[in-house]
Amino acid sequence: MAQRAQPIIGKTGIIAGGFVLAVVLLAFLGIGLRADVGRGLGPAEWAAIRFTLLQSALSALISVACAIPLARALARRRFIGRGVLITLLGAPFILPVIVAVLGLLTVFGRSGWANVALEAVGLPSISIYGLHGVVLAHVFFNLPLATRLLLQGWQSIPAERFRLAAQLDLPPKMIQRTLELPLLLQIAPGATALIFVICLTSFAVALTLGGGPRATTIELAIYQAFRFDFDLSRAALLSFIQLGLAGGAALVALWIIPNIPVSAGLDRELRRWDARGGFQRLHDSAVITLGSAFLLLPLFAIVLAGLQGLPQMPTGVWRTAGNSLGVALLSIAVLLIIALPMAGWIASRRAGGAEAIGLIGLSASPLMIGTGWFILINPIADPVPLALPVTALINALMALPFALRILVPPMRDVLSTYDRISRSLGLAGWSAWRWLVLPRLRAQIGFTAGLTGALSVGDLGVIALFADPDRATLPLQMYRLMGAYRTEAAAGAALLLLAMALGLFWICDKGGRWRAEA
Repeated sequence: MAQRAQPIIGKTGIIAGGFVLAVVLLAFLGIGLRADVGRGLGPAEWAAIRFTLLQSALSALISVACAIPLARALARRRFIGRGVLITLLGAPFILPVIVAVLGLLTVFGRSGWANVALEAVGLPSISIYGLHGVVLAHVFFNLPLATRLLLQGWQSIPAERFRLAAQLDLPPKMIQRTLELPLLLQIAPGATALIFVICLTSFAVALTLGGGPRATTIELAIYQAFRFDFDLSRAALLSFIQLGLAGGAALVALWIIPNIPVSAGLDRELRRWDARGGFQRLHDSAVITLGSAFLLLPLFAIVLAGLQGLPQMPTGVWRTAGNSLGVALLSIAVLLIIALPMAGWIASRRAGGAEAIGLIGLSASPLMIGTGWFILINPIADPVPLALPVTALINALMALPFALRILVPPMRDVLSTYDRISRSLGLAGWSAWRWLVLPRLRAQIGFTAGLTGALSVGDLGVIALFADPDRATLPLQMYRLMGAYRTEAAAGAALLLLAMALGLFWICDKGGRWRAEA
């Protein structure tokens, strides 16, 4: 029986964890220096809090409600292209937010495909701006996440249970109540809480589809107080409120986060005798078609409009694309320098609060950390030249929770499996990393680097606080083109940004798995 693994680079992991903690705590210090708690909350702040909670709750509930029939239909059906469709369900997660918003505008905007179809049949047009637009965009991003979580749970039910239900001639409603309902009660609350936390810190969606007194989130209010009013005291106070809400919700979400059950079975082929009727087939086909159209039409619209808009792009777009690529590569480097030793440190411990340090990114928003660091830097230096390095650092911290979730489990397995032989050979420190850990984690490291690069290259968050026209990234430049009503040029920039995000992810993921044993 394997004994407890020994730390491979314990000191380095502690230093990396301390660095992450210091970056966040110093941001808190900067906010605390300027926050005027005694000024209280005005009507605008209360409106931002109410809208943030309302849109997060609606987005989470609608995403999970729509994901349940879609995941059930995908679990019950086998068809050509099913694997490709499930893979594409992960695309919105690495899709730059500003690109997805442009795709949604092409489909659901004032002159979008949906309104053209409605006008053709004499129905009133719809508007994508405001609460329903923010919720629609959040459902677009989070429906695939909820579907993947629920589908994984459905696939964990052994085929023998459905076979037994068929032998007992149980009707479909009884199968739902005995096999599927307990699964939903176990997974759906955690998925809802997770999506609620993600939507609490949403910025780019509210910036492009929200705005105004009735559709401003706390993140957007921080940005407006910072950029338009330069009211650092108000921005700091809002940052504290955001931290309290997001931090509390993140703790609740971690407590009830989905724990996918794995039931024992004989790995038989899954057959659903309860779904062979004509109505069930028609219902599942309709659900899969509607879900696929909702998720894939905006992507198709981006490609179509982008090909037409590429020649319209101003030359400045290419310079900002270079800035975005540099920020993404720097974020990957910073992330790996921090995440690998932290993962080794956490994996060598049985449990404890070490992992909580890496999860700070779930509660501390980029705008909050950016505001704190701007307050600290501003009295001693001009923060603008530091816009790109600070953006890269904060993007790496935001990707850290996902990186640790990917790296820690396989690293814990490696340390447990090879603990005795590494002790006998005297492998420790860099030698243990070089010959033991890194060769076995190449696939996970490549996936982590690709995910970080894709998220960083498309980020429109902290860069909006610091940047001037010479230091803009491609997402910010694209937002400026949209604001100037240069839609064709913005569509071309969106296609370029989409290609960069997917290209970075594919290169890193493929590079990690090349000749890897896993």
